[in-house]
Amino acid sequence: MTRARGPRMALLVAVLALLGVTGIGTSAAGAAATITPAAGGRGVPVAITTAFDLGSVGYRQSEFVLSGAANAYAPVGAMGNDGRWTVQPTSPASYTTRVIVHRPIDAKKFNGTVFVEWLNVSIGGDVGVDWGFGHNELIRRGYAWVGVSAQAVGVNSAKTGDPARYAALHHPGDSYSYDMFTQAGEAVRDQAGILLGGLKPRRLIASGESQSAGRMVTYINAIHPLAHVYQGFLVHSRGSGGAPLSQAPLASVSTPNPAIIRTDNPSPTIVLQSETDVNAGARQDDSSTFRLWEMAGTSHVDAYSVGIGLTDRGDGTGDRAMFNAMRNPPVAGCGAPVNTGPSHWIVQAAIRRLNQWVRYGILPPEAPRIQVTSFDPRTYARDANGNVLGGIRTPHVDAPVAVVTDAGQSGPGLICRLVGATFPFDAAKLSSLYRDHERFVARWHAASRRAVRAGFLLPEDGRILAAAARESTIPG
Repeated sequence: MTRARGPRMALLVAVLALLGVTGIGTSAAGAAATITPAAGGRGVPVAITTAFDLGSVGYRQSEFVLSGAANAYAPVGAMGNDGRWTVQPTSPASYTTRVIVHRPIDAKKFNGTVFVEWLNVSIGGDVGVDWGFGHNELIRRGYAWVGVSAQAVGVNSAKTGDPARYAALHHPGDSYSYDMFTQAGEAVRDQAGILLGGLKPRRLIASGESQSAGRMVTYINAIHPLAHVYQGFLVHSRGSGGAPLSQAPLASVSTPNPAIIRTDNPSPTIVLQSETDVNAGARQDDSSTFRLWEMAGTSHVDAYSVGIGLTDRGDGTGDRAMFNAMRNPPVAGCGAPVNTGPSHWIVQAAIRRLNQWVRYGILPPEAPRIQVTSFDPRTYARDANGNVLGGIRTPHVDAPVAVVTDAGQSGPGLICRLVGATFPFDAAKLSSLYRDHERFVARWHAASRRAVRAGFLLPEDGRILAAAARESTIPG
């Protein structure tokens, strides 16, 4: 099965654009995929991304309906734990989904890279998790971001949330999600005049977090060798295996568990793991195209992703709020206060390092692994203050004011098992660590500088964290 390429396709697209015809892309099933602006209903996308006006930071949100025919896939031979899976397309099915676009209003500020995120559906609707964690870096560096409703849960939730706006949406089942994600990337690449308002993308990087990270594992191992749409991958909080290759209403085809990212993958890939996510099956050696970053002091979900980050415009207010939350952490109805660790700062560093890797071939730093004493049950080696040893180090664990941990909580629902915990040090503990405010600031600054030099904390984020430390009264 081939897709139209080269000058003839470019000429066709140009002619259609001049005639005012909606976008056309080449689907994996060989049929045209159409792109039209989403309209009607309440006038805004049904999804969780961020909760502030993007215009206030020089960005614009838009939404498009993407229709076409997508293939499911079947394995050719056995699929092994090494991730080197060979698949072939099966019969196509029609679909109509949507994509959400965040892009710079000023074309001159676009840096040429588009992050295409597989929207997360763990809570029953579409969530742009990596946009939420990394939007400050994406905005300040001029990326475009595209969130794709690749799975049936997200499409059906949107239809329920705004029936008038999304009446045309139709999802044939998650077996087709991988080709839908490919076609979304192709549409960004080939139809940027429509989807990106005329911005010209030079690089496409795919991302997915949690359940979407499982989809990314399967996509990289099985679909990417056929599609060749994305130049890099950010796999955030993966489990030990991948998502199913096929599932109801088609025959179920699971993937091996555990399974690593295939070592012959030519596209730069960073796997980001919080303390919650560290598992033996996902661990593999770094290489010229692979990095594993395990983040000390973090949890799968934290105070930034469920609260502070939603309204963070990148002016330093959110950073200071997260710094102060270590001393007064929020409670999400789960018992102990939620994790207030350094996840989003490290995610932002990963975004920049991955883009530099894809664009210039600059290798990201290699990260030490978190020190695990047992995987069954998983137990970490911890320092005298209670924070884990090893992993990516930040001032949150090397100049601590609290224990920031992945410790699951016993409250109701999935979120309580994922939000981790924060246990602030009392006055006596702080005084024993830091004789006075100047000593704390010096320790915090030194740890920040080490993280910046190591490449896991961006210089601008290090500066705002340093300012927050100076403005505090710790240890008082």
